[in-house]
Amino acid sequence: MAFPHVYVHVPFCARRCTYCDFAIAVRRTVPVRDYLAALATEARLAGDASAARTLYLGGGTPSQLGGDGIVELARKLRAPAELEEFTLEANPDDISEPVVRVWRGAGLTRLSIGAQSFHPAALAWMHRTHDAAATVTAVQAARRAGIGSLSLDLIFALPQALGRSFAADLEHLIALQPDHVSLYGLTVEPNTPLGRQVKRGAAPPVDDARYEEEYLFAHERLGAAGYRFYEVSNAARDGHTAVHNAAYWSGAPYLGLGPSAHSFDGDTRWWNEPAFAAWSARLAHGQSPVVGRESLDAAAQRLERLYLGLRTGVGATLDAAEATPLATVRRWEQAGWARIASAQDGGWRVSLTPAGWLRLDELVAAL
Repeated sequence: MAFPHVYVHVPFCARRCTYCDFAIAVRRTVPVRDYLAALATEARLAGDASAARTLYLGGGTPSQLGGDGIVELARKLRAPAELEEFTLEANPDDISEPVVRVWRGAGLTRLSIGAQSFHPAALAWMHRTHDAAATVTAVQAARRAGIGSLSLDLIFALPQALGRSFAADLEHLIALQPDHVSLYGLTVEPNTPLGRQVKRGAAPPVDDARYEEEYLFAHERLGAAGYRFYEVSNAARDGHTAVHNAAYWSGAPYLGLGPSAHSFDGDTRWWNEPAFAAWSARLAHGQSPVVGRESLDAAAQRLERLYLGLRTGVGATLDAAEATPLATVRRWEQAGWARIASAQDGGWRVSLTPAGWLRLDELVAAL
């Protein structure tokens, strides 16, 4: 099957962030050659990127592969020379003008930089490897190297004891004029350094009231600065919506390569061994790295379309005959959580407000 969208998981990180529960591999020296050899084997087994419209390198920290590593990765996948969108996630301290020019030569069109905060104490608490000045320098280098679509990540609802001002962080971010913003709320996952700290009382749980306050403030401030939230966690200026990510929320097929990567063909989802060592060992023995698979029946596909649609600014459609769900959504509308409009097919188009997005999981469960 030719997949229009390809995701590659690059697991390497210099250290694990306090809140991170992703499948990563902390390495002092990144085994670039070994990783790329295993990735090439998986691509031969699973399908390459030669027909892709978008290519997204996530992680982990894909920028840890360096300039030549990204060039070789694109070559091994046989990615088209001109993709509609080619995104690389990067830490600020991996970015320089020369290395971005090398990435641009490999076809890179979009750079997503993990700023997270501009507050020194917050960055230290998160175990980030960069400081605020490094983010500024990275943005400037990326622009000089010709990156035409630049995204910055920012995290909210950090512990109040850190003394970090989320409003000040937003102003720092807006001043850098990124084309796209990914906004993430702090969550406490059990098997993370933060989860263990909270369990033993060494760190406070997330403050739900401040979580909501900061999320709604971000909508207001970024909206005033010209950004439109097209998805629960993502805002962009006109023309800079992330094409690859939007494909996930529309239910399009995609191929995932690398440790822990997921794939979807429209009916079935499958996923890889999450640990780098085990993933590469399976491939070294000619075995598929896939360790799980599920087929979605009609009911599951409908639920997924509903959930993914409500994540987006476009919303989801309810059939005209679905009286019970519509009555539920009418109550959301009265509470200020949803908007309802007539759909072209005679049904109803439901989209969530920012306050509704904060309640996304419970609202979908109610349907």
